[in-house]
Amino acid sequence: MSGLIYVRTRKRSDDVKSVKNLYSPAAVTAEIVGTGVNSIDRTSPKPLDVDLPPTLPMTFGTQNSTVISAQSGSTALIPCVVHNIGDGMVTWIKRRDVQQLLTVGLATYASDERFQAIHFHHSEDWTLQIKYVQRRDAGLYECQVSTHPHTSIFLLLEVVDARAEITGPPEKFVRPGSTLQLHCLVKKSTETLSYLFWYHNFRMINYDGDQGVNVSTDLNGRESWLEVPRASGKHSGNYTCAANNAEPARVLVHIFNGDNPAAMQHSIASSGPALAFLVLFILPTLLRMTAQPAVFVLQC
Repeated sequence: MSGLIYVRTRKRSDDVKSVKNLYSPAAVTAEIVGTGVNSIDRTSPKPLDVDLPPTLPMTFGTQNSTVISAQSGSTALIPCVVHNIGDGMVTWIKRRDVQQLLTVGLATYASDERFQAIHFHHSEDWTLQIKYVQRRDAGLYECQVSTHPHTSIFLLLEVVDARAEITGPPEKFVRPGSTLQLHCLVKKSTETLSYLFWYHNFRMINYDGDQGVNVSTDLNGRESWLEVPRASGKHSGNYTCAANNAEPARVLVHIFNGDNPAAMQHSIASSGPALAFLVLFILPTLLRMTAQPAVFVLQC
């Protein structure tokens, strides 16, 4: 009987029964119970207790009663920094006998288009911008935040008139061949100068180096120097110092060829009172003297 192989066979129905028994509800339940899955707490979840940070109060970062200076013709910027504004809205009002509503948020309500609110996203600054400032713009401005109740600060705008000034007397006397020097300062200016020009008899001479004119200007320092190393007759006349948005200054330069320019200056300065005396006293006397004979003849 050697060499024979015995194979034990099993009906397919037996395998199916085994699989059914393995995945039967009873077997699955027993497996779950054995692993402890049925120990899960199936009650309703409880709400979590979270501590939220307290809401910070709204405050102003700009000091109340701040004074802002701006020169005529420039752009005025009136700041209003608001911390923790939340859903609040910033309103700008011009305070006067009759209040004038200027802006609400970024919307302009003033009929004058020179007024505009400037604000950038995530910024706390709500600035009121006034272009081409005029004297009538001076006064009290209110920055109001729509809290409950409304909260405000007040800021004062001063409008100044910048002016140029040439140091020294309004008339200068220079000998031929000597050095003519002029110094100009711009006072009460609240903005950086964009230009500062010198004029000789209404002609701009900042770049007349080939004509013997040297000009040195410091825009940040708001001043300029003019120098003519060897002045001659052609350099006499009116000199003007002019800057942007500022009243210009003028000086009259004489290239004097005599021996005593101080005496000439005194003579010119004193001629005014002498002329006034002549007009007020001597001339009426002469008129009366010439009129008397005519009256005498008529009486005869």
